[in-house]
Amino acid sequence: MHQYRREIDGLRALAILPVLFFHFDIPGFSGGFVGVDIFFVISGFLIGGILWGELSDTGRVRLGHFYLRRIRRLAPVYFAVILTCLVVGWLIMLPFDFRALGKEIISSSVYLSNVYFFSEAGYFDTAAKEKILLHTWSLSVEEQFYIFLPLTLLLLKAVRSSLPVVLGLVGLVSFIACIAVTPQSQTATFYLFPFRAWEMLAGVLLAIAGVQRGLTWDLHPALSWGGVALMGAGVTLLTPDPSFPGWKAAVPVLGAVLIIANGKNANLINQVLSSRVLVFIGLISYSLYLWHWPIVTLSSYYWGEAGSLPVRLVKIVLSVGVAYLSWRFIEGPTRRARIPPAWLFTAAGVATAGALAAGALLFVRDGLPERFDPQVRTHIEATRGFRQDWRRCIVPAEGGFSGIEVCPIGPEGEPRLLIWGDSHVRAFKEGLEQAAFEHNVPALIIWRAGCVPAFGLEKSENTSTSVQNTACGEKNRQIEAALSKGAFDTVLLIGRWTYYTQGVGVGRDVQNTIKISATDGHETPQDALVRQAMQDSIATLTEQGRKVFVLRQAPEIFDYDSRVVARDLAHGRMNQEDVARLSVTPLEDLELRNAEADRMLAALSGQAEVIDPWPFFCDDTGCSAMWDGRAEYLDNNHVINTTAKRLRGIFAPVFDAAGGTP
Repeated sequence: MHQYRREIDGLRALAILPVLFFHFDIPGFSGGFVGVDIFFVISGFLIGGILWGELSDTGRVRLGHFYLRRIRRLAPVYFAVILTCLVVGWLIMLPFDFRALGKEIISSSVYLSNVYFFSEAGYFDTAAKEKILLHTWSLSVEEQFYIFLPLTLLLLKAVRSSLPVVLGLVGLVSFIACIAVTPQSQTATFYLFPFRAWEMLAGVLLAIAGVQRGLTWDLHPALSWGGVALMGAGVTLLTPDPSFPGWKAAVPVLGAVLIIANGKNANLINQVLSSRVLVFIGLISYSLYLWHWPIVTLSSYYWGEAGSLPVRLVKIVLSVGVAYLSWRFIEGPTRRARIPPAWLFTAAGVATAGALAAGALLFVRDGLPERFDPQVRTHIEATRGFRQDWRRCIVPAEGGFSGIEVCPIGPEGEPRLLIWGDSHVRAFKEGLEQAAFEHNVPALIIWRAGCVPAFGLEKSENTSTSVQNTACGEKNRQIEAALSKGAFDTVLLIGRWTYYTQGVGVGRDVQNTIKISATDGHETPQDALVRQAMQDSIATLTEQGRKVFVLRQAPEIFDYDSRVVARDLAHGRMNQEDVARLSVTPLEDLELRNAEADRMLAALSGQAEVIDPWPFFCDDTGCSAMWDGRAEYLDNNHVINTTAKRLRGIFAPVFDAAGGTP
């Protein structure tokens, strides 16, 4: 079991190369991310074999010795990568992103980065290449496995004969849960250990079978060919969609199991896997995995795009070169060095403490904004100006709003005002809350990104998951039912009306699309459908005795994004003339963009009072993302907290109608 097997290093190469090609956007590797699943099987097989062999030979598992091996194998390169990311991040990263790197360092250093990234957006979303340590999620899953497996073997060693059955049942439950939960929460099944445990346990059970049955790993050539076919199918046919992992992850996992099970068979597949090139790539695979993603992310961060195919190929070569140097001068020496165990544990502890301290510093100091010139800082501050305080929010377990996150604002008391809408409610939240306190009106906020605050509508948005799309209509129906039972004297509706009536973003977010449909399936053009739904919804609310207000959305500044402007200014790719151009949108373009939304608001004039914020952004020629020399927007359609507070006076009629007092 402990004999070195060249073909497994070759299999490591077949795991890392697809990951590399997928991350560098090389055509033909749409499923290259499954290389991680192959790594999980290899890890389970090797670690399971070591631990089971030790348990079988000695009746115990030496945890200290086991973790010492893990530290020698994993820690040195990891900390070298962290140090490099900190240095490069200091030179090129904006404070908002540098602060995020601090959180990533903290989570990965305590083996919880998979949990951290689970709480963030998904692995396949467009923001993935801004997460410098995203790839450490799989290392955290493996570290959690390194805790789970040895402790399980120790706890159940008295019934060692039953352990394979227990591990098999755990793996089966994990696999079934992965299949069952993926349609509801792909992010959970992708990142979290309980839904990935079966992949590593597949390797563990194969290793245990090898020990118990004395397998020679020489069965039949068909297994190797079948294994390669399954892995090849996974790499080339699977795509980064919401159905993965689910049952689809079983394709590369089974392929890896078949290849390992038949690794000693004299066939062409094993000969290729044992070749010098693939074995070399397998030997540097850990370093290659750790270094390649920061090269992807930091280069894209600085230059703004992945580059042409030749450029991406150069980056792959660079990744291999850096990985070789890392393997040659960091991995190898530390694994061979005669370092006393106490010193090694102490060094690992000190390095971890240093990484945590650095991460905490970046987090507490907001990414060290003092590194940049004042003319860049206003846009940098705008990137930080979209963090609101939601600590008062709750999700009721019962009542009309059960299961819906509701956020009280203003003074304590029974809320008299409901503020309902999409992410534009979030954008105005701090201003609304300050106004609620100033007018002494308890209010309640309900918001859901990309969801029209109206009854009888469903949505399908390309930036949302199927679960989020479905939840929009479901929660709106629940809100309708809750409102029919009374409560709230006044309702304020806030939304990005142009997006819903047009069905597409504009300028910086023109790639975002949303399809609005009627719950009853009635076919109507989208602009007319939204207009009619808003009229019907407001008619329902007013018939129930409520005063209704609608906020005309803040003007979209088509080409502005504080993060892009700040980054390009900081890196010398933009000057103040460019900023002036990007931060203003001509009035005639805005009027054309808003034609359908304004037609909808005009149709509501007899039912609801429309609040117009445009005079605070626009003059006779255009509307600007800047005010008094300061950035007012996060992106091309969301205002920031300081803007919301500056504009809070426009909501005075709303709070007055809700019984406010000066």
